[in-house]
Order: sequence, then C-alpha cells, then structure tokens
Amino acid sequence: MPVPIRPSLFSMPLHPPERPIADCYADDLRMIELAEQLGYEEFWCGEHLTSRWENVPDPMLLLAAAASRTTQIRFGTAVLLMPFHNPLHTALRLAQLDHQMRGRLIVGIGSGGLKQDREAFGIDLTPEQAGRLTAESAELLERFWQGEPFAHTGEFFRYTLPDEDPTLRNGALMRPYQRPRPEIAVAGVNRQSYILGWAGERGYTPLTTNLMATDHIVDHWAAYTAGCVRGGRAPDRARWHICRDIHVADTTDRAIREVRDGGMARAYREYMLPLVRSGRGLHAFKLDTTMSDDEVTIDYLIEHAWIVGSVEECTRRLRALRDASGGFGVLMAIAHDWAPYTDRFHRSLALLAEKVLPGVNGS
Repeated sequence: MPVPIRPSLFSMPLHPPERPIADCYADDLRMIELAEQLGYEEFWCGEHLTSRWENVPDPMLLLAAAASRTTQIRFGTAVLLMPFHNPLHTALRLAQLDHQMRGRLIVGIGSGGLKQDREAFGIDLTPEQAGRLTAESAELLERFWQGEPFAHTGEFFRYTLPDEDPTLRNGALMRPYQRPRPEIAVAGVNRQSYILGWAGERGYTPLTTNLMATDHIVDHWAAYTAGCVRGGRAPDRARWHICRDIHVADTTDRAIREVRDGGMARAYREYMLPLVRSGRGLHAFKLDTTMSDDEVTIDYLIEHAWIVGSVEECTRRLRALRDASGGFGVLMAIAHDWAPYTDRFHRSLALLAEKVLPGVNGS
C-alpha cells in the first residue's frame, strides 16, 4: 500500500510588499487556526532577513504566537539559516520555544539566504563553507540539547561550557521539552542535493522544496536514501515532505482563472521567478534542458509544476506526484497571500484537506 499523505502548510512567506506587515501576520495566524480545524498536521515558516516579500525575519516569534492559539498542530522552521546564527543562542531559544509549545516544535535548518541578507550581515562564505558551518551548527545543537558541559573546537565555533554552579544553579543549559531533542529537518533545492544525503546520514527529516518540476523530485529521494545507507539508517518515506504550490476550486477552469488573477501568480511573476533566475537559475523547473528561461511562464508552471484544478483534477495530479516520487508522507502546500480574495485560499485549503487528500489516499 502507498504511504498515506498527510497535509501541512508552508509559508515562505510570500506577502505583497505594499501590504501592512501587521495585517500579513494577522492573516497568517487566522490561516493557522483554520488549518488546525481542517486537520492540517504541521505549519512551517521560513526566515528571510531583508526581504519585503518574505517579511518574517524571525519565524520563531510567529510560531510562538500561533502556538498560543492552537493545541494540536505542530510547527516547523523552514528553515533557520545557520550562517546568521550563534548555535548556542539558537539552541537555547529553540529549547524555550519547545517548552512553550509543549513539544510541538520541528527545527528546520539550512545554509542559504538571500544575497542581500549576506551583504547586510557581512557574511562572506562560499556555498561549501556555509554547508560545513551548517553541519557543525547542527551537531552543536544536538550537543547543547543534552544539557551537559563540554568543550568544542571546530572550523567555525569554539565553546567551553562550564559545570553548573551547585548553589545558584547558574551555568545550566536548558534542555528541550522533547527528549532527546526536537525533530530536525533539512531542505533540498537542487536536483542533486548533497545536503539531503547529509540529512540521511544524520537521521534528519528530508524536505523537497517547490522550486522544481515534478519529474525531478525522485533525485532527492535517491540522494537521501544514499545518505541513509552511509549512516546505517533505514529510509522512511513517511518522513519525506514535498512542497507544492496548490490551488483547488469547484472547476479546473475556475481554479486556473483564480490563480492567474490572484496572489499565487503575482508572487511568482514579480518575485520568485526573477529571484530564482538571478541565483541558481530556472533549470530545476525545466522538463527539457534546452528550454529558455523565458519559456518558464505562469501557464507552464500551472501545467508542469503546480497542482491547480478541480477536486478531481488535483486528486489525479497528486496521485501522479505520489507515483512519480515513489511515495511520500507529508504534502507541504505553499501558503500564498491571496488578499483581498482570502476566502478563495481558505476554500482551497478545505477542499484539499477534506476532498483531495482523502481521494488520493483512497478513503
């Protein structure tokens, strides 16, 4: 039997830069409350430090507010950009957040970041150095969460943590609510993703981003499985998270029309496509390597990358995604900003959870 697919949401975030920021956060919190009512199991939020479109410089603050309004849904950082963070400070803040959530925290980490973020913080690392820093940071997070004194001298960090003062109880490292630690997740963007191989070695949860065509995502599972083999671990497809841009409506024509006229197409047209083109390039979207970047249009994405349509059409396309991937456990639907048509987005969330995924899973 195929692995059942469970619903979750991922906010990059993507909010039009002219919207009042406080309104964006208020909409996000209402969406999270609705998602829990609809049975979504997780909500993930990204971290971007200088972007007007991706305007959440500290996802932990938003997740803490969301946790206070909910009781069941789990929350993930997708992802904390470790080159911008001191691992000890990060470990302690995450441990506190895990207690506030009573164990509903997932810690997603990564090495990337916008060029402007790196310039603002004066970070001058090659991608290889950033990857090694992230790996060292992950190992330190796990070590800090053990709550015991130790000494560490690595390529990027040096720590000497003292014994706890027995009288004043100072010097103690807070351990997380979850024992031995929260789940750690890593996102892969490129087709041949070495970082997912590393995640497999470490036993971390693999995330496949939405920035590639469906036909390419099988490469991520191959990289992750190879890492699991190197680490002596059994790969579990139920842990694999795949992100997709999704919109469901009563008919396919209506869904396509709403997407073209709404925040989903606008976010890609004005922000995501220019951003990706200026960085790693649009090759991950291309089914044919001879395609030009100009051929990666909104209509092309609707046909080959996004899942847009009626309940029946989206069920068919998600089954195709499941079959092409070999099976995965969690669908991370991208949470776009649909204002002033937020009701269309909320209806899509309901149809996805109540009609589409039950149809995909055969119930």
